[in-house]
Amino acid sequence: MANPNPELKEGPVATAIENQTAKIPSDIFLWAALGSIGLSLALKVKGSRHNALFVGQWAAPFLLLGIYNKLVKQLGND
Repeated sequence: MANPNPELKEGPVATAIENQTAKIPSDIFLWAALGSIGLSLALKVKGSRHNALFVGQWAAPFLLLGIYNKLVKQLGND
């Protein structure tokens, strides 16, 4: 479906990124988030508090990228 408002058209960089990220399975982002949580827990148990906090904060961006990936797959780009 063509975009009726040309002012809302995606730029070439966003289109290229969307075309590449649509090829990545959504499960990858979920596993990356779970992996970062697990690694954070392991670092915390090891006593590396600052590194555990740093790695633990990766979960949210991975999940957000997964949502973005899912939206691109379902809705496509312009």
